[in-house]
Amino acid sequence: MWMGFKRIVVGDGERALLYKNRRFERVLGPGVSWIADLLGQRDVRVFDLALAVEYTGKDVDVLVQRLGVALDETFVLADIAVNEVGLVSKNGKLEDVLAPGARRLYWKAPVGVSIEKLPLAGGLDVPEAAARRLRQIGVLDRVAVSVTVPAESVGLLFVDGKLGRQLAPGAYAFWNFQKNVGAEVIELRVQSVEVSGQELLTRDKVSLRVNLSASIRVTDAVAVRTKVAKFADYLYRELQFGLRKAVSAKTLDELLGDKASLDADIFAFVKGRVSDVGVEILGVGVKDVILPGEMKELLNRVVQAEKEAQANVIRRREESNATRSLLNTAKLIEESPTLMRLKELEALEKVTEKVGQLTVFGGLDGIMSQLVSLKSK
Repeated sequence: MWMGFKRIVVGDGERALLYKNRRFERVLGPGVSWIADLLGQRDVRVFDLALAVEYTGKDVDVLVQRLGVALDETFVLADIAVNEVGLVSKNGKLEDVLAPGARRLYWKAPVGVSIEKLPLAGGLDVPEAAARRLRQIGVLDRVAVSVTVPAESVGLLFVDGKLGRQLAPGAYAFWNFQKNVGAEVIELRVQSVEVSGQELLTRDKVSLRVNLSASIRVTDAVAVRTKVAKFADYLYRELQFGLRKAVSAKTLDELLGDKASLDADIFAFVKGRVSDVGVEILGVGVKDVILPGEMKELLNRVVQAEKEAQANVIRRREESNATRSLLNTAKLIEESPTLMRLKELEALEKVTEKVGQLTVFGGLDGIMSQLVSLKSK
């Protein structure tokens, strides 16, 4: 302060606003200014543009009104309509997104600020180029709902709780202003459902544990999402019901003897229950049937007894066949002395194989005449 004048210094990277009695008068640019202030009525607010390019004061509307056509000399006004989205770029680089109805002031220099307005009237889709830029600066998920639908899948777009449309495989982004937007991805590939550790009773009151596996495929994504709250839980529960119904209708022997019919019964039950909700059952198979320890031991004894009985039958059959063969041989020998002598020679051959030394008296002719002479009837 000197002789009623106030000295104001504004640097190159600064701007100042001059107020008199708390009312805006004018903008002060870089340089030294002498302001008459005999009664201390004037106040100066200096802004460092290196810290913030956006004007954050509470009197934005006042500045716009007071400056009028001169506003563009100092500020860039971002006045976004209720059906628009604003993209704020600084020196050509996207920096921020302005919601519909937003109003902001940005210092014009030294940073070059530009505002791009995107209309919302054409729909909620974020233009691909804008989505790519927003994703690069990490704000896409703040202002939009982004979803990637892989191959063999379908996306469902919901707007304010209502189904908007189906999405083919690809990448999408939707503005999340003014409406509640959500997206879900439904897989169309074949999926496996495991139902494990089910404690069940057979028709003859035998307790056992069963593991079941099923192959399913979604055929109608809209029905899967809209007709049941959680189709995976619904499908699991129906498989449980089908397994319990099929097991309770069979005895233990029937269940162990024909698992294929058990699979078919479960398949028929579940197929009719889930077809209306957009799910197709491709196959059902019982993987394991686990019996309690005492029941397993009892079955092992039954199987062992059955095998022993079968072995006894086979042994008796073979003994009968051998006895019948000996009887037939004896009859033939009785009817043929020559065959009898041949059998004697076979027996002699077997005996001589075990003799270490053999002494012969009378020569070969004596042996032939006395031991193995052949007599005719």
